Amino acid sequence: MIQEIDIVRERYEVAAGIHVLRFASSHISRYARPGQFINVRTNAGLVPLLRRPFSICRIEGEDIEIVFNVVGIGTSILASKRSGDTVDVLGPLGASFRMKSSFDTALMVAGGLGVAPFPFLTQHLSDKKVESFIGAASAEKLWTAHLQNVHIATDDGSKGFHGTVVAMLAEYLKSNRVRNPKIFGCGPTKMMQALSDLAKMYEMDCELSLEGTMACGIGICQGCPVGRVNGKKKYALVCTEGPTFNSQDVVLA
Repeated sequence: MIQEIDIVRERYEVAAGIHVLRFASSHISRYARPGQFINVRTNAGLVPLLRRPFSICRIEGEDIEIVFNVVGIGTSILASKRSGDTVDVLGPLGASFRMKSSFDTALMVAGGLGVAPFPFLTQHLSDKKVESFIGAASAEKLWTAHLQNVHIATDDGSKGFHGTVVAMLAEYLKSNRVRNPKIFGCGPTKMMQALSDLAKMYEMDCELSLEGTMACGIGICQGCPVGRVNGKKKYALVCTEGPTFNSQDVVLA
């Protein structure tokens, strides 16, 4: 785990209210793995705010990209960043996706900004077939850059499949033979439960990147528990034991 004060390369809006922030990282970029996250201090001489967790979206050389919605004071500050500004970054944090498990096809399934960790994962799966299933409320909320073989679902039917992204994947699996698949999912909890149920029905390996209220990101505050199915402890912490979990090992409801 490293703390850096990094220089912003650029910040731009990619869809309605959705921004990409790119910054130079001399050390975190070297050690980060797909599925891990960073914690960013968003205040700059203002009233202290808690750090905000963001999935590592993509890495090019020493540059790291994160993608985010503007939902409050902290992300509003990030959305005002310009080239040359600085960001206080802590990372890489959490457990990465398990990419060495035996599979031939990666089925990446994202709801909304659950798409965030998948460009980085795609970069590391050059020897696999990748199918990307991306869902959003509407076409204007979609972001699919740096993904492969993209299938789109929108809740309002404004683009692609009319319905949820999990329903779209279910239709795809009915009509397509997929060679030795593994599902990687990220999105809202209700969607993660539906995806876990689908994976269990098809007896597919499924790994989920879970959301949590991470005040510290390093396990001190105990603010991001998720129930375990088995194990000595009743709960796991999303920030340290996750955010990636086997779908059959956690209780999402």
